[in-house]
Amino acid sequence: MSRPGRGKKKRDLAQEAFEAGLALVRGHPALNAVSFTVCRDAECPFAPRDGLVRVDSDGVAHVHPASLAEPAQWAWSLAHAALHLGFGHLPAAEGARVQPDRFDLAARCVVVNRFLLSSPLGTPPEDHPLTYPDGDEERLAARWRRAVLPAAYEHCGTAGPEPDQVLTPWDLWRQGPPPDRQAAFATALTRTVSAAMDMAGGRRATLHDELAPTRSWERALSWFISSYPLLGGIAAGIRLVADAELARAHGIRVAAVDTEAGEIYVNPLYQLDDDEWRFVLAHEMLHAALRHGDRCGTRDPYLFNVACDYVVNGWLREMQVGTMPHGLLHDPELSGLSAEEVYDRIAGDLRRMRRLATLRGKGLGDILGGPLGPPCDHVDLDGFYRRGLAQGLDLHERQERGFLPGGLVEEIRALSHPPLPWDAQLARWFDEFVPRPEPLRSFSRPSRRQASTPSIPRAGRYFPPEEVARCTFGVVLDTSGSMDRTLLGKALGAIASYAEARDVPAARVVFCDAAPHDAGYLPVADIAGRVRVHGRGGTVLQPGVDLLLRAEDFPRGAPVLVITDGWCDVLRIRREHAYLIPQGARLPFTARGPVFRVR
Repeated sequence: MSRPGRGKKKRDLAQEAFEAGLALVRGHPALNAVSFTVCRDAECPFAPRDGLVRVDSDGVAHVHPASLAEPAQWAWSLAHAALHLGFGHLPAAEGARVQPDRFDLAARCVVVNRFLLSSPLGTPPEDHPLTYPDGDEERLAARWRRAVLPAAYEHCGTAGPEPDQVLTPWDLWRQGPPPDRQAAFATALTRTVSAAMDMAGGRRATLHDELAPTRSWERALSWFISSYPLLGGIAAGIRLVADAELARAHGIRVAAVDTEAGEIYVNPLYQLDDDEWRFVLAHEMLHAALRHGDRCGTRDPYLFNVACDYVVNGWLREMQVGTMPHGLLHDPELSGLSAEEVYDRIAGDLRRMRRLATLRGKGLGDILGGPLGPPCDHVDLDGFYRRGLAQGLDLHERQERGFLPGGLVEEIRALSHPPLPWDAQLARWFDEFVPRPEPLRSFSRPSRRQASTPSIPRAGRYFPPEEVARCTFGVVLDTSGSMDRTLLGKALGAIASYAEARDVPAARVVFCDAAPHDAGYLPVADIAGRVRVHGRGGTVLQPGVDLLLRAEDFPRGAPVLVITDGWCDVLRIRREHAYLIPQGARLPFTARGPVFRVR
């Protein structure tokens, strides 16, 4: 009779822990793309004696055959070895190889460990540092060669005190050229980041969901994120809204974009293939990124939308981004023109242009003025679009993805230099149209320094009355009930500060609502502080302008500054003038002078 348990195979705990750690690495979508084999031969000369893993340029991870490490420690060590291959630290090559010195070994391990800290997989050894210095491998190694290699980073690899990286010659008997594991890892990492963005945006359920995105427009958007750097940053922040009822209610035939909400509305019932959806989404993203809606100004919104469509479609055809769907606007004769130039050409034939269709439909612009859904939290959109396009252009040029239309590159470069804020524009206006009083010197007025040197005659400095009267300006202030107190405070404060900086003694102020109220000349310091606003009735500004211009004590060459919220009558001012209005407001007439939009 045999004893209980005789003949049962003894469990290999070390083998089980190693296989569990290896499974964690194989399950990582990016590290799994780095092909490597495992050697657990006890007689292997490359097997580490004190550590866990040593990797060579043939893609073989030599592991300690009997170590009782935890699965998490095996996972971290194997991931460390795979990253050495993926980062190009151990490229496969023919011929004799020169082994890296201790500075290169330490710098490469620091870079790998720093990456593992940001993308944790497993558990590092307890004696490893928790923080690592910045810089790439070459800079770190050069710095440590000039100074001293810190002891904490000298043995932070996976082979204990021994080197964990070995360069071996690529044998000629192997089939095919040496593998490019660095390119494979970069491609897999890009695909993983794209999948993570899709999962965060709700376009796929899990990171390993290979079936999603299943719809054509979702696949098109994912293609921009993973494969087209020029618009990849914009595509990552754009939200697709595919709602047939919403598209029907708002007359969206194919697609439309709302720049402020960062949303593209697509009609899911419209049939297009993947290449055509790429063209459509790139069209709408360029509308948003180049801020075509804000550049309309006083032009007809639909005609300016049509002009922008001609320009954008020409660019996309030139860049060969997708396939242009049938029926979109394109004219080779308009190639090389800006949207404003195209608008000037087509504005003369309004009847024909009204029959043309955008992606939204005939007679409707695909650049929307506001979100169609519920309000959402917005980011700094100017910064988002500007940064996304600028970084995309930089990546496109560095990766040599091909030529771009000169007009598109010019507009992207222009977006990289945002316009001056309203207060800086106001300061320039003051510099140009509000003269600074020029002092005169006369010996009839002795200088204040004359008493210190009685024997030396010195001319005194003074401002003649006619010079003081010349250096002024007028302010027509809308004090109706719709005016915001914040706007009043910002505008008056800026006016007072710039006028005082230019030594303007006083400004002529007129308050206007239902009737004008002449406040006369006020010291510039009092404009922002002790002005008492009259009225708060309706908005009729023309009588106030007329009162100011007809005043005998108001110089003929003095400019006029009008502060209003835009809800006013049509103004006619026959001298130099400017307007201060809130951001987003519009005047009910075509302004002849500059318009400063207060944020």
